[in-house]
Amino acid sequence: MARRPVSVGAIRIRDLIRTARARGATDVHLGGNDRPALRINGHLVTLDAPPIDEPAVRAFLADTLDAEHLARLDSHGSADGAAPNRADDGAPYRIHAYRHGDGVRLAVRLLAERVPTLEALALPPVVATFAHRPSGLVLFTGPAGSGKTTALAALIDRINQSSERNVVTIEDPVEYVHVSARSLVTHCQVGRDVRDYADALRGALRADPDVILIGEMRDGATIAAALTAAETGHLVFATLHTNDAAQTIDRIVDAFPPDAQPQARGQLAAVLAGVVALRLVPRRDGAGRRAAAEILTGTDAVRALIREAKTHQLRNAIVTGRAAGMQTLEAHLSDLVVRGEVALNAAQAVSARPADIRAFEHAP
Repeated sequence: MARRPVSVGAIRIRDLIRTARARGATDVHLGGNDRPALRINGHLVTLDAPPIDEPAVRAFLADTLDAEHLARLDSHGSADGAAPNRADDGAPYRIHAYRHGDGVRLAVRLLAERVPTLEALALPPVVATFAHRPSGLVLFTGPAGSGKTTALAALIDRINQSSERNVVTIEDPVEYVHVSARSLVTHCQVGRDVRDYADALRGALRADPDVILIGEMRDGATIAAALTAAETGHLVFATLHTNDAAQTIDRIVDAFPPDAQPQARGQLAAVLAGVVALRLVPRRDGAGRRAAAEILTGTDAVRALIREAKTHQLRNAIVTGRAAGMQTLEAHLSDLVVRGEVALNAAQAVSARPADIRAFEHAP
């Protein structure tokens, strides 16, 4: 069946997306009475261009999202989707559409044209070792736009290219599409293929998976299912919107009722392989942003602290655990400053402990 003609409004938005990508932006914001804006190196830049009206936004959505997602926008006030890599779009992107007083707005997250490698991301070497674990729970955390999804995609790519495993991803929406290589990779999208994360995860366990990726652990039911999956011998990757390793442990435990928290601590201590808390920092040379990471690995000492509800001591365990691949965010930021990759003030801006970075400042 022939594809319907694309409206002038949709063409304008696609042109804007291509412009944003050419300027190195990570996000595009448009709609309502405001001029379009781009997020470049973490900063919002308003364009000298007229606002994009609601008919144009809806025309773009009609050409990009399916009918179910469009109906959700009107019934629930928001809708999410992802556009695949098509010749007329340049590269894939993720869409969040939401209603507000001036109509419908769009937030478009630009994704890489192809799945980046772990080497390209320049993450600490211990991150790559998580791809080769037979089982356990690996959590990627950080605020929105900190590179969690991209880092996980790179890990799944490493598994796909290097081992024979059955990989199931559960995402909302699917952002990076992996073509099966040595592994078998199946993508399930919440709202399209499955009802929600918890149900999808329970169903995925019947599909004989070796590796499960959970796009986001949003609720207690999903967290409980993830712990069970890791406990039963699967390698589980997931994301949380938490700032550091200690907060991540507390968030998981707090998702359970008080009387169930001791058991949850025990489960988490038994299965935790690692926590990678990410931040993106503008490069000193202006060429994009650089990932910095706090890393916690599941050593015996760390497991004991989790079981005993002593998460306030986890930072000390990270500081003394460099031999096991652990590092604080501030230690990594300090290394990047010393090597001249990022400026001191930029590193301090993404840290809750800026003074800890200043103590390591050696760059000119």
